[in-house]
Amino acid sequence: MDRARLLAELDRQLLEAYSRRTTSALQSRLPLPTALPWLDRLLLSNVEKEVRKDAAVIRRAVDTQNAGQSPDERIVGELLQIARAIDRDFLAQAKGPLEIPIRYEVIEPVRAERIRRLFEATQRLAAAWQPPRKLRAAFATVFPGPALERLLFELMVSYARETQALGESVRMPALLSPLRRRVLAGLYETMEKAAAALAREAADHLTRTSRRRA
Repeated sequence: MDRARLLAELDRQLLEAYSRRTTSALQSRLPLPTALPWLDRLLLSNVEKEVRKDAAVIRRAVDTQNAGQSPDERIVGELLQIARAIDRDFLAQAKGPLEIPIRYEVIEPVRAERIRRLFEATQRLAAAWQPPRKLRAAFATVFPGPALERLLFELMVSYARETQALGESVRMPALLSPLRRRVLAGLYETMEKAAAALAREAADHLTRTSRRRA
């Protein structure tokens, strides 16, 4: 059983749903049919890179779980370097009338905190998720009550903060600057609301299913 692969797949499903809800909410606020298809593609690419980063964190956490290795500065630094390499791929593929000079001095403190939180949560879950115990039962044991909802919300809000900082770094032609301002004006608020609702639904689904299957 490849626990890291399965957890990374759950993470992918969560982030993709988060992106869809954010995009849908932005579309209702920004009726710009010409610009939004391009914006959709950019947001989708952003999700893909975050999925890759999270998968690297999850894999490292599961691999080190038996050794009880905590996410010290060396591990966090290595994972930040992996994230930078993924960013370079993202920037090479994000073709459009813009430049994104990533301000790592702003983004990486937020990113590092998200890495630590995801790493620690994954290690705790991996330790509890041992055959014959099911994954959903492990979720209920490690994150009882509102703990799972709070964890998912905090992880998504960290992602929202990083996305906001990335958006503030974007350089666009003068013609598109009003679009950038309109998007950023409500981006974090939109993402925070989407995170609250999605965290509640995902946690309820996982704990409800685990109780039924226990």
